[in-house]
Amino acid sequence: MAFFLTADAKQPSSITNATRADDEPARATRRSRLSWLPAIVGTSLLGLCIASGLFGVARPYANFSMTAFWIVFLLGLTYLVALVGDVYRPVNPWRALVYGVERLWRGFADGRFRYPERLAYWPALGFYVALVWLELFGDTGPFSLAVALLAYTAINMVAAGLFGARDWFRYGELFGVFFCLIGRMAPRVVAARGQGVSWTWRAPFSGLRHMAIAHNSLLLFILFMLSSTAFDGLHETQLWRRLFWVELYPAVLSGWVGNNPIAAFPVLLKLYAYWNTLWLVLSPLTYLVVYWLFVAAMRWVARSERSTAELARRFAPSLLPIALAYHVSHYYTLLQTQGLKIVPLASDPFGYGWNLFGTADWWQRANVPEPTTVWHVQVGVIVLGHIVGVYVSHAIALEVFGGRWRAARSQLPMLALMLAFTAAGLWILAQPIAG
Repeated sequence: MAFFLTADAKQPSSITNATRADDEPARATRRSRLSWLPAIVGTSLLGLCIASGLFGVARPYANFSMTAFWIVFLLGLTYLVALVGDVYRPVNPWRALVYGVERLWRGFADGRFRYPERLAYWPALGFYVALVWLELFGDTGPFSLAVALLAYTAINMVAAGLFGARDWFRYGELFGVFFCLIGRMAPRVVAARGQGVSWTWRAPFSGLRHMAIAHNSLLLFILFMLSSTAFDGLHETQLWRRLFWVELYPAVLSGWVGNNPIAAFPVLLKLYAYWNTLWLVLSPLTYLVVYWLFVAAMRWVARSERSTAELARRFAPSLLPIALAYHVSHYYTLLQTQGLKIVPLASDPFGYGWNLFGTADWWQRANVPEPTTVWHVQVGVIVLGHIVGVYVSHAIALEVFGGRWRAARSQLPMLALMLAFTAAGLWILAQPIAG
């Protein structure tokens, strides 16, 4: 495991060539004369989120920043990118700010030092873990969100000034890495080229077939896309609460904090927070162990001379459709119920009672989806995601192992893995939620 966490498979430049969607040849290219507009929009929305968080009302549902960031940006933009490609890159407000400073301070975006090879995608993964922790366990009020966005802005500005905007926004910036991976599944590629924007059509999910994961940090990033969503669903279940409060406390913790649960409750509450944080951090490693075992079995079945580590990285793109399916099944109802509220919030972003665009009274009625419909959609999405994952894995196997029979034989362990992931996802969805 120590070797896995420290090994570098290729130079960071090779990682870029293997994973950026805009490195693919374009058959049909259309340049936009308004290439500056997405950056202006992205920067303006970031500024509005920060301002409304700092100076607006503290009620989350009445403040523009909460719905704009957690629902529209993290959920809505994810699904949009999966459909039309990485539209985040030209919109990226932090990238726009760096190049805005570049206009005043020549050479700022070039950096002062070479991006360290050992860092690879570890910064992006660290920010990803921090983001999910903040969402699940942190103070997610408007003011706290604004402070977090200010801190993240400062980190991006400093890091881009030190290591150069080109490398930092490819390896270190969380959302740049995340949306690039999601965009690989889109039937349309969006790429910033010079002063314009390129558009390229391709078959859905075909961007995963030739995608090479050249560093273990990116493999863990993909696994965390799976594990964080699964953990989000699991930690809210009665089973998870029972595991700590009914099983772990009497058997292990009572000797430390005492047998009186009422007296020990304040300490237990802190320990429960540490318990959840620990398992959130360990969740990608748990998925890694399972994934590694099945890849090792695939290597043995296929009689491959490639190492297990190499095969694990090569087949990692087949996990992305499953990660997207997990994401959609767990969160799409939030987009349906709260996402529409961005329209009235746009007229009153600070919660002061304004009606700037005449939409403050729109869609105020609760839009609660039918539970049966939600369940059927969740099951269908998860099953479909795993079917696509099996297809992508088989397509990769044809390239890696050559002959059809050998490729088909190699996929027996991967098929078992996909079935296990399907069963686990459906099992989590079926668990009763704790009150």
